[in-house]
Amino acid sequence: MTDTIRRTGLRSLIAVLGLAPLAAPCEDRSELSILLGEGADAGFEKALQPRRFAFPADHGPHPEYRNEWWYLTGNLDTGSGRRFGYELTIFRFALTPGEPAKDSSWRSNQVFISHFAVTDAAEQNFYVAERYSRAALGLAGATSEPFKVWIEDWAMWNPAADGTPLTAGDTERWRVRAGDEEIGLDLTLVAGGPPILNGIEGLSQKSAAPGNASYYYSVPRWMSEGTIRVGDNSYAVTGLSWLDREWSSSALAADQQGWDWFALQLDDGSNLMFYNLRKADGSQDDYSAGTWMDVDGRTLHLDRNDVQLSVTDFWNSPAGGRYPAGWHLHVPGEELRLTVTPVVADQELFTTVRYWEGAVDVTAERSGVTVGGRGYVELTGYADQLPSQD
Repeated sequence: MTDTIRRTGLRSLIAVLGLAPLAAPCEDRSELSILLGEGADAGFEKALQPRRFAFPADHGPHPEYRNEWWYLTGNLDTGSGRRFGYELTIFRFALTPGEPAKDSSWRSNQVFISHFAVTDAAEQNFYVAERYSRAALGLAGATSEPFKVWIEDWAMWNPAADGTPLTAGDTERWRVRAGDEEIGLDLTLVAGGPPILNGIEGLSQKSAAPGNASYYYSVPRWMSEGTIRVGDNSYAVTGLSWLDREWSSSALAADQQGWDWFALQLDDGSNLMFYNLRKADGSQDDYSAGTWMDVDGRTLHLDRNDVQLSVTDFWNSPAGGRYPAGWHLHVPGEELRLTVTPVVADQELFTTVRYWEGAVDVTAERSGVTVGGRGYVELTGYADQLPSQD
């Protein structure tokens, strides 16, 4: 996708979502701060207080909110040890609150966008594909019972959605499939534990303004098995995946530029999620937060002061922009220190929104014991300021 096409697509999406008045006087704002920021139609619900989650129903859509996403990342290996990373994300954006008139089978107030990426560690290659569609004529959509979300033949679903009889535990068994000219993925995922609520009882506050928040949970470990394709070659793989789910109607404040998101799975069975919110001047926002998930099932909410984050290296994109490319994280309360290193330097996605997201290696020390790990890191707002009209 050329940069000109990407910019046109972004402006079209912002206009369609009714956010053009926000973008016009704020050309120094990041794309994400406009797409996910304040200014949603008052008819949308907002995340204002903790709610009661219900699973598996909450895996499905929440159309009363303006936007949400289903976010899968994972690290996979062949039997001979060849390593791959993958990301499959499906976003839903509502154009207006409420149901649209049913005067046309083409009419819909829902837009779906999907990003699919594969990291080939052995060849140091990174592949990206993108799709988007209105939720009409079966082209895209999401259902709760049974769960399924899809754009054409890219999908995440509970096997009951395709007629496979349910057996014990199948409510947390998913299928995942996506394919493009260069890459493909077909996996079965089995949850290694229940969903983990992030923030305060699942309410993740992103700034001081009421409603600038999301409902947010993770399933940090899915045992994953299937095939991955690069070019004409398919590989049988196994590994771990991570699911992040959020829905909201506004999240980022006008002075927030983006975030650094860490989803780290340690070899001892523990997990760390941390998102470092950044202001437009590059400083850390007070609402940065995360969740520590111990091997024994204990979870701990982490605020900004509980995690010390420092950057150890940088990567300069050939298209412009400078991204962090190595980190130290210190969680003093858990006697935990982590070093995080990208598997491939260039894992930048040129999609409707430009960002970096990729597979990483982790070396951790906790209470004097060293343990390895893997994960994914997402970096937004470093190179995606909305370009001028000319």
